[in-house]
Amino acid sequence: MSKEKSEIDFEESMEKLEKIAKELESDDLSLNDSVKKFEEGMKISQDCKKVLDEAEKKITILIDDTEKDFDVEEE
Repeated sequence: MSKEKSEIDFEESMEKLEKIAKELESDDLSLNDSVKKFEEGMKISQDCKKVLDEAEKKITILIDDTEKDFDVEEE
């Protein structure tokens, strides 16, 4: 069973975010490097939010369609 590209990208992005968070929590980075990592993390976070928003839209559409089907059957 193959995963959709967005699902793979989302999971990879989440792993990258976890790695960045660990790097930021360590005291090994300079201020400049910390800012660059933070910016990278924010970009990845925004991309993940877009994927989640799209998934939420799809789920809402599926739920609405299912509810409409039940309403028609009850009449």
